[in-house]
Amino acid sequence: MTTTTPASPLAAEIPGAPASGTHSIEVAEAEAGERVDRLIARRLPALSRSRVKGLIEAGALSSGGATIDEPSTRVKAGQCYRLTIPEAVPAAPEPQARALEILYEDSALLVLDKPAGLVVHPAPGNPDRTLVNALLAHCGAEFAGIGGVKRPGIVHRLDKDTSGLMVVAKTETAHRSLTGQFAERTIDRRYRALAWGRLLPPGGATAAAEAWGEIAGNIGRSPRNRKKMAVLASAGKPAVTRYRVERLFAGGAVSMITCRLLTGRTHQIRVHLASRGHPLLGDPLYGRARPAALAALPEPVRREVEGFGRQALHAERLGFSHPDDGRPLLFESPPPGDLARLIASLESL
Repeated sequence: MTTTTPASPLAAEIPGAPASGTHSIEVAEAEAGERVDRLIARRLPALSRSRVKGLIEAGALSSGGATIDEPSTRVKAGQCYRLTIPEAVPAAPEPQARALEILYEDSALLVLDKPAGLVVHPAPGNPDRTLVNALLAHCGAEFAGIGGVKRPGIVHRLDKDTSGLMVVAKTETAHRSLTGQFAERTIDRRYRALAWGRLLPPGGATAAAEAWGEIAGNIGRSPRNRKKMAVLASAGKPAVTRYRVERLFAGGAVSMITCRLLTGRTHQIRVHLASRGHPLLGDPLYGRARPAALAALPEPVRREVEGFGRQALHAERLGFSHPDDGRPLLFESPPPGDLARLIASLESL
């Protein structure tokens, strides 16, 4: 049995495709043991199998309140699945002019400093006014479709409320080269972060302060909350984050750290640090203000911390080889105003 609960009157743009909303699918006796992606694709034939797989991996499928993010999951008779199809977004983003802080640009690429609050590309809930829309207006018609129609030029992303450096490809050759450098882990990416608690370098408090620690753990969709990612024991994709403690504040109530990414998973730094009990300050999804840690801060600093409205994370360094001639390029970005004020407040202790 398959039933549908529309989320809104907006229908999918592909003729015959199921409308946005929640679709309930109950497994029949004869379907037991089948892969869940095959089952759904057969029950909702207007959805391609690749589309179903993408929805599942994005956390749109659940059963018994738990998120199912493995398309190969085998179903059981009588089991009920709920597939949430998001509202349709335009197939091709429209150009929308917006001021961008561009640090470098040539015919192959540009490097920009993304502000917190700017979404990188259109998606359900953010159909326009994204970085991609602004890039289309800035770069012109020849930019459309570079590396893909929906996300032209994008070779890596930053979360909406993470600020900092991004490189964007302006040609197919540059896109292939930069994507390859990210895949081969030759990109130099460093982030400045403020985390709750006392992060220690490897070997403990007596180790050299400049030592790099490492957090390794597969990251995938949280089985309890499809809007969150989590460190998973037997699923997800491998992820490695290295960190270096730069400074401790208020006796270790807050750590300022530098993070280096060896992989690029969704919410990676936020998830890895939270899994160790050190979520980022201001993180609305993975970190909550800690009463004991807040109590250790003087009133003016406590107000600054409580008023910080996003995760305290900034992409401060980006280095790579130019796609055309291989010359090394390195860019650095100081913390933006809100993060700079928070750091200054902590440094005043």
